[in-house]
Amino acid sequence: QVQLLESGGGLVQPGGSLRLSCAASGYIFSINTMGWYRQAPGKQRELVAGISILRNTNYADSVKGRFTISRDNAKNTVYLQMNSLKPEDTAVYYCNTVPAQNRYWGQGTQVTVSS
Repeated sequence: QVQLLESGGGLVQPGGSLRLSCAASGYIFSINTMGWYRQAPGKQRELVAGISILRNTNYADSVKGRFTISRDNAKNTVYLQMNSLKPEDTAVYYCNTVPAQNRYWGQGTQVTVSS
């Protein structure tokens, strides 16, 4: 059974940085575009960054220039480097395939940006 396990969240001040990691079991990374999603309280879950098998990337306008997605296929891990964090980045962050598949949603990792 494929599982995705997110980690690296926490409390950070505005302007700070965090690096999220998503480790997967199984072969999921070798055949899929992967993405980081987030869901803030009272809002719908949104895709913030995606990376293809060939490492082509795309970002939501709200995070362009601040977030960087990367992947290590040998380690079955995808990362999200988040810099210049803003209070509006506060959310639970999840990784999944792009497009997302319901069977792969994990518990996510909480990111809170606050002074």
